[in-house]
Amino acid sequence: MSSPNFIDYVKFHSRSGKGGAGCLHFHREKFVEKGGPDGGDGGRGGHIILRGNAQMWTLLHLKFRKHIRAEDGTGGNGANMTGADGKDEIIEVPLGTVAKDAETGEVLCEINDDGQEVILMQGGRGGKGNAYFATSTNRAPQHAQPGEPSQENWIILELKLLADVGLVGFPNAGKSTLLSVVSAAKPKIADYAFTTLTPNLGVVSYRDEKSFVMADIPGIIEGAAEGRGLGIRFLRHIERNSLLLFMVPADAKDIRQEFDILLNELKKYSPELLDKKRLLAISKSDMLDDELKAEIKKELPKGIKSVFISSVANQGITELKDLIWKNLHD
Repeated sequence: MSSPNFIDYVKFHSRSGKGGAGCLHFHREKFVEKGGPDGGDGGRGGHIILRGNAQMWTLLHLKFRKHIRAEDGTGGNGANMTGADGKDEIIEVPLGTVAKDAETGEVLCEINDDGQEVILMQGGRGGKGNAYFATSTNRAPQHAQPGEPSQENWIILELKLLADVGLVGFPNAGKSTLLSVVSAAKPKIADYAFTTLTPNLGVVSYRDEKSFVMADIPGIIEGAAEGRGLGIRFLRHIERNSLLLFMVPADAKDIRQEFDILLNELKKYSPELLDKKRLLAISKSDMLDDELKAEIKKELPKGIKSVFISSVANQGITELKDLIWKNLHD
């Protein structure tokens, strides 16, 4: 996934097609002076449809589409000819896309499966022609229905990454380095905070050709749930992870305190995140000897499994993979 092209939020104005009008018409031909009503029905207006596409990872293709319109249905004709339906407008989106009403914030639908289709806005039904209204007592109806109007609204699409493991940590905790070591992903890595500005996905190979997906999101800081730093924008990407891997560097002033701050930010954003399985990795541990590790273990939070790792020195990585796999498939 290329960071500059990762777009996970778009807003556009959407309008379905209006239905075509029914036709008011009577049959006329040589020697038939007063034929019966033969006005055809109008065609249906086009729908606005969301379709899941497992080959897509971003909403970039919608970034500059501010207005999305479906075709109107055409009107009916004489000789009981029905008007053509308007062409549907199909919007392909990555799996994990959520559609919301921009004004109310109401969730309209979620796309989670490849090929899944959801009608976001119904096209208007075509009006009935006057032939439809003919009865034994009214053989020459003088009216036909207009087509139903279109629907229109401002829509927000948000992408929530679908991954097995989400990396949670402060900026410069070593999340991107870990992802680059265990997968083929190539996130930007540097020795300063906020190197990662967009989420990155990587497929981690495991034993016997098994694998799982890991997501690295921009670092969290205290106050992220209120919008500080990169804030709430990227926290939604860990809502769908099965397991959260907290990463705290070994050189942190207080590992327990950093973990508690991270946990508190997740709780303020969405208490449901606390129901997910959690693991703790102490990163940058290659400079620690066994005695220091034993001292740090005494200060680690209780009730969460932990492992010491060093992505640069490739220490503890196999143990970490085993721990992740076991917890994913418990």
